[in-house]
Amino acid sequence: MTKALYNLQLISDGIIAQGMAVIIDGDKITAIVDEHAIPEGVEQINLNGAYLAPGLIDLQIYGSGGLLFAGKPEVEALERLEDDLLNQGTTGFFATIGTNTNEIVEQGIESAKAFRKICKGNFWGLHLEGPYLNPIKKGAHPANLIKKATLAEIKGWVEQAEGEIKMITIAPELQDQEVIDYLHQQGIIISSGHSNATYAEGKAFLNKPIPTVTHLFNAMPQMHHRDPGYIPAIFEEKPFASIVVDGIHVDFAMVRLAKRELGNKLFLITDAVTAATEGTYQHQLKGDRYVMPDGTLSGSCLTQLKAVENCVKQVGIELAEAINMASLYPAQLASMTHKGKIAEGFDADLIVFDNNFQVLGTVFKGDYLTK
Repeated sequence: MTKALYNLQLISDGIIAQGMAVIIDGDKITAIVDEHAIPEGVEQINLNGAYLAPGLIDLQIYGSGGLLFAGKPEVEALERLEDDLLNQGTTGFFATIGTNTNEIVEQGIESAKAFRKICKGNFWGLHLEGPYLNPIKKGAHPANLIKKATLAEIKGWVEQAEGEIKMITIAPELQDQEVIDYLHQQGIIISSGHSNATYAEGKAFLNKPIPTVTHLFNAMPQMHHRDPGYIPAIFEEKPFASIVVDGIHVDFAMVRLAKRELGNKLFLITDAVTAATEGTYQHQLKGDRYVMPDGTLSGSCLTQLKAVENCVKQVGIELAEAINMASLYPAQLASMTHKGKIAEGFDADLIVFDNNFQVLGTVFKGDYLTK
């Protein structure tokens, strides 16, 4: 049945508009009209002045609700992620597996394939963060499991996955060109992360063909006036770059700098984990952050909407642009051309939230799911 959402503040493509209604037929947005011009005979849903924005998109999240997919990659963990994220207004995500044994990676691939048959649809596929990283910048990743990629191994995983591997984070400076070329030819998003690349190395591979960078500032060489390092190369080449805006992984002042330099290429991820007492990543919640047993900072406690709120309140980014960072820009990187905006022909995947950044409901595939 056709429905109209009205009495709302419409956020899309960097603009906030009042007095409009969003017409949804099936799982698509069919029109944006003046709320006084809603067609007769459609179901009308009053949002009571709340914000309506494109559904949020998280391209790097490891687990939720006590089920860490990255450590124990089972279908049940994907189900928990799917449900929890829909409740948070996140309508698209990549379930992420950090550096681990081949057995865990391959179990994750099989779980993704099995879950694809029963999922609701906000699970978009897998992000492998490692194991092809630079051990010098390992962060919370175990050094003994980090290795150089081989074409045979990566081809085996890609073929096993049957399209479920959507993104992979590697340290490009340590990989053979044939591996990078193969991943690019397969349409997999290659992200540079946990890298110790020099300025010159970054200039050579960013956007050639590597289109994005994983958690800017974290697990990469820092800037120095006599040895500029990787970050100035990122600022000059302007690939997409994800960032964790929790005030812990990155100071808000550095988020401001990154936004100034990268503009519409900077996007939000949660990098969120959940507590775990088994496996490679035994995350422990210490106050406002997760750490490994040795105290190393690991994943975040963020939701995407909280990251948006931090951008607005702590960084000084306008709300409509912060929403772009959590929806439009990751959709563009992921080549999801009908997501990330509220516009005719786009998917009816939306978030409803109030002035206090509390989620009131999620529209998913055209259905309004209230809290």
